[in-house]
Amino acid sequence: MVTNAEVLRYLTSLDFPASKDDIVAEADRAGAPQDVLRALRAMPPVDYGNIDEVARSAHTNPHPEVTPADLAARARDRKHPQVARHLRQS
Repeated sequence: MVTNAEVLRYLTSLDFPASKDDIVAEADRAGAPQDVLRALRAMPPVDYGNIDEVARSAHTNPHPEVTPADLAARARDRKHPQVARHLRQS
């Protein structure tokens, strides 16, 4: 899975608002690899007002340092079941 930074690197010269098709075409013109194009093609077919909307909609891993295994381990943590993080003692 690609990161937001990898996707956005190929959209620096794009003018907004832009449609999904315009975004994919610009990334393709900029030489984006297939993983990046795949992430952009998976976005909903709407007009995007700025680069932040693209980053939120693209199917990417926004936190590459957090792996799926890390998320699973956190989900199995039963130390503080159903207690909001800000209310936990430790």
